Amino acid sequence: MSFENPTRDEIRKILENAGNIAVVGLSDKTDRTSYMVAQAMQSRGYRIIPVNPAAEGKQILGETCYGSLKDIPEPVDIVNVFRRSEYCADVAREAADINANVLWLQLGIVNDEAAAIAEQNGMRAIMDRCIKVEEAVTQPDRSGK
Repeated sequence: MSFENPTRDEIRKILENAGNIAVVGLSDKTDRTSYMVAQAMQSRGYRIIPVNPAAEGKQILGETCYGSLKDIPEPVDIVNVFRRSEYCADVAREAADINANVLWLQLGIVNDEAAAIAEQNGMRAIMDRCIKVEEAVTQPDRSGK
């Protein structure tokens, strides 16, 4: 059976119920796509938790950056991944270990093994989709502005 992303309506529900979004591969460089997407999601009312071993302990978008998902001391709803495809299966295993609800591979990132790991561990998998774009077309403004 081939992988299919959730429907737009299912994505809307996923985002409505999301609070904490761990962003794996979030850069502290403001010109990087990961930073711009995470900043946009934060401005829309989501809690962004940076995950990047190269920036561990630093502040990114006003939040402490963790070296790995297992270091995050609170529940994570969505693990949003900005890593190359070959690293995604390991990220999926870490996401399963912390009981995340959703493994979201950003636009251009596809890894069938990661999707299978996610689904075997009760997570929804989304691949090759930009969370910022999906959020913009499915959600009312959550920021309270």
